[in-house]
Amino acid sequence: MLLGGVALGLVMGLLAGGRPEHLFAVRLRWLGLIFAAVVVRFVTEAALERGAEPGTALRILLLCGSYGLLAAGLWVNRRQPGLAVAFVGILANGLAVLANAGWMPIWQPSLLAAGFSAADVHNGFHTILPASLDTAFLLHAGPLADVIPVPFPVIQNVASIGDVLLGTGLAFFLFAIVVRVPGEPDTQPPPEGVAMAGLAGAVRLPRTIEAAVAGRTIRAETGLVPGLAEAAALDRPFVLGGPGLGLAAPALAPLPVDVDDLVALPRRAAIPTEAPLARVRRHPYVRLALNGSFSALWVGQLISLFGDRVNQIALAALVWAQTGSAAAMGLVFVAATLPNLLLGPVAGTLVDRWDQKQVMVVSDLLRASLVLLVPIAAATEIALVYPLVFAVTAISIFFRPARTAILPRIVGSGELMTANSAAWVGETMADVLGYPLAGLFVAFLGGGLALAFWVDAATYVASALLVTTMAVPALLAAAAGVGGIGAGFREEMLAGWRFLRREPLLLANTLQGVAGQFSSGALIALTYVYASEVIRGPVDTTTVYAFLETGVGLGNLVGGFLLGLVGAHLARGRTVVLGYVLFGLCLTALPATGSALVAFALMLGVGVANMIFVIPSQTLFQERTPPGMIGRVVGIRFSLVFGSMTLAMAVAGVLAQAVGVGAVLFGCGVLTLAAGLGGLLVPAVREA
Repeated sequence: MLLGGVALGLVMGLLAGGRPEHLFAVRLRWLGLIFAAVVVRFVTEAALERGAEPGTALRILLLCGSYGLLAAGLWVNRRQPGLAVAFVGILANGLAVLANAGWMPIWQPSLLAAGFSAADVHNGFHTILPASLDTAFLLHAGPLADVIPVPFPVIQNVASIGDVLLGTGLAFFLFAIVVRVPGEPDTQPPPEGVAMAGLAGAVRLPRTIEAAVAGRTIRAETGLVPGLAEAAALDRPFVLGGPGLGLAAPALAPLPVDVDDLVALPRRAAIPTEAPLARVRRHPYVRLALNGSFSALWVGQLISLFGDRVNQIALAALVWAQTGSAAAMGLVFVAATLPNLLLGPVAGTLVDRWDQKQVMVVSDLLRASLVLLVPIAAATEIALVYPLVFAVTAISIFFRPARTAILPRIVGSGELMTANSAAWVGETMADVLGYPLAGLFVAFLGGGLALAFWVDAATYVASALLVTTMAVPALLAAAAGVGGIGAGFREEMLAGWRFLRREPLLLANTLQGVAGQFSSGALIALTYVYASEVIRGPVDTTTVYAFLETGVGLGNLVGGFLLGLVGAHLARGRTVVLGYVLFGLCLTALPATGSALVAFALMLGVGVANMIFVIPSQTLFQERTPPGMIGRVVGIRFSLVFGSMTLAMAVAGVLAQAVGVGAVLFGCGVLTLAAGLGGLLVPAVREA
């Protein structure tokens, strides 16, 4: 895993036009300490393999000490891209070694699933944990042990969560180092509207001409503070800890033209041609990869989303195994989605009052504690699982606005659309790749489903640690609050509603979302019925259903990635209109085909359209809502939009029985088309 991350980072950096000699110009603090810790770690393992007496006697001191020094060295360099992720990986592995008195544990079933046997574990560093999942397993840090089997040739291994994080962090770091120009600052300048302490807060001119004029877009001001607020993942409900199935001052970068040449600029025929590497470094996704705080947030969310997929599948298997009741399964869905409807405005109002970074850390730790209890509650009484599931989703509703509140503060306003796209791409990757991998992992666990929940708990802790490493600039005092903040809880919520009602663009976008999510809810509820009653062919309904859902996931991935590349140059309001129109057209065409292949293409279009209206909507709310009010505004929008979605799920089946599934989908498509085109009647939408 470690070598794979190193190789991936180097190869990607070189393919992007980076220079290998940049590796020798990297500036790290405590570099000698890091090197010494690495030497101690591997020399100690070699001594243990040979049975050397000093290594055996000092095992705990040498191994745990080396992990501690490595963690300290990575912590002081945490603002370097990827090293915060590597820090959490080293810390996780070090805790596992400490809990096992200097041994790294391997869970026996994972060892066998990877194609090894106990006889293959013959070094002095690893020990085998028995298959039983009990208190002893937790006391030996079992969730942090080597529990992930990798049975594939060449890379055959058993990995830990720490190994995954360490490899990912090193990949980010090496990629950034290879493509970064030596001497470039390690941190990004703060976005417009945020303050840095000390000399960093002074106003400075850009150090180069090209940094100021090359490749930058200028937008008219909205009259509000741009880029300081957050929006929830506007059009996707939370299920447990993550989204459910489904559906202008940029940071400056020094380039090779001196500022003293500025006065001579009018006399020049042209600015010198930009080097290929400089163009690569200005690529939207490369700039985000070079941002240490964003990469820590993105990786932390990605790994916790993968953990959530494992959790969701294990939860379904657990409830079905113990109850065998479809009603019990349905109640899980209700418990996991009901907080979306009930708690949006409340959570948004409270998040406006609190420090968002602390909200994220506390939310992750609380969710880890609750998920850890799920298998224990199920073994006691299955009914106890439902309030735990409700609580996990409820806490996630606090986490979401806090997460997106921080996003505009760690990336430049010109990178906000791309950052939102990258977040959605990560969530879609967790859908497209996470569910199949989670299914294989849960199937491998068999009766040991408790480990699935404990692994998910470990991913929440890892996410909390990564959030802790982020450098989040403070808001300017003038932007930290909006009138009415101290007027009382009810008054604050009403102020959010009044703002939304009086802002034509955001109100129109919310009404479009109400109609669009009604159609999304109906599609989610009826896709299996559509696969059964409309699609013709020899393939069974379940396979067709999975095929169609895969189309939506791939469409989300493609749409999110493409919008991240070009979205910053598109008009927000008209892009939202285009998304709803495309969604409506695909939906109206679905009843007309009985071909699974054509239906897959239309569902792919649905997924692309979903991203086309979701991501610009999220960016509009981030740009146009005052920072002290964003949680309330988005919370109210969230309840309205997902109230519509819940209603659609409730009535879609009844309507389909009365008039047929094709008629319902066609009607929802027409409704979505009307919502999209109706936006063109609002001047604020056309001009946004």
